[in-house]
Amino acid sequence: MKKLLSFLKYSLLLGVSVLLMWYALKELDFARMWAELLNADYSWVAVSLLMGVAAYVSRAIRWKMQIKPTGYNPSLVHTYNAMMIGYVANLVLPRVGEVARCSVLKRTDGLPVNTGFGTVIAERLIDTMMLLLVVALTFLLQFGRIREFFLDMFTDKYSNLEQSLHSFYWVFWVMLGSAVVILVLALRYLSRLRQNTFFRKAVGFVRGMLQGVFSITKIDNQLAFWGHTVFVWVMYYTMSLVVLYALPATDNLGWGAGLSILLVGTLGMAAPVQGGVGVYHLLVQATLLLYGVNKEAGMAYALLAHTSQTLLVVVMGVFSFISSMLQRKHVDMPPAEINIPVRNEIN
Repeated sequence: MKKLLSFLKYSLLLGVSVLLMWYALKELDFARMWAELLNADYSWVAVSLLMGVAAYVSRAIRWKMQIKPTGYNPSLVHTYNAMMIGYVANLVLPRVGEVARCSVLKRTDGLPVNTGFGTVIAERLIDTMMLLLVVALTFLLQFGRIREFFLDMFTDKYSNLEQSLHSFYWVFWVMLGSAVVILVLALRYLSRLRQNTFFRKAVGFVRGMLQGVFSITKIDNQLAFWGHTVFVWVMYYTMSLVVLYALPATDNLGWGAGLSILLVGTLGMAAPVQGGVGVYHLLVQATLLLYGVNKEAGMAYALLAHTSQTLLVVVMGVFSFISSMLQRKHVDMPPAEINIPVRNEIN
């Protein structure tokens, strides 16, 4: 049954991606778009790929720094391999990669999956914070163009906003009421729950996960950690920027267009479809229209940027998978030191 549900979920998401790509391509002049790709300067694409490699290595170093305070210290190679395998898994089925990379480190270094998953949650929270910073910078520096883009998007799709908000309020209060009822029942029957095996396992899992989440507060070199964070996002920005120089229709665009593409491209890649396919292309194409770039050239840019980075992830991920399979399986040993920033007992 689980395999069937996974297959159906995969098929549905793949279908959405195909539909979005069809919608993005259906009205384009393919000869014109192909001419843009033929006239592209692929040396700039190569530069963006090198920046992508640098960003992934930096992310692996940062993740290793997060893991160390939990008492486990996987090598950089193991950490990098696990991360890249997770990225490839996300291309197949969105959100699976987060668990996949933790499972790889469990096999190679004995890191508990729940603790590893906690570090991934912390990583995602940091990425969200950086994305909000990008949003603020983009709206501050490119307000006119980006405002027009989002206003058109939401005006077309959410004309009946008041009714939508009314429905949202009802859902919010129902969920809040349900949470309160569950909390009251849990507190009332806490003594019985403590004797329940499943409950004890669930509490242990959450404790391990929180250990991973709060490991960020135990990192020895905070300056290096945040330095890697900034470096990764600078690489993301410059990757978006340099591909603009590859096409004749976009090589005159500056840093502002690169910032706008970083914003909408990140939102597109975060969509719950395989690799952001379709969503990324539509958003980037629409954004470049605001800068006077025709649809064919905009789609050519999206194809260059997205396809090159996707192929990079696949190649690096496959090599990481092979390397991981050749590594000896870890024999479980207790960690050297575990710092758990939560209480050891449940009140």
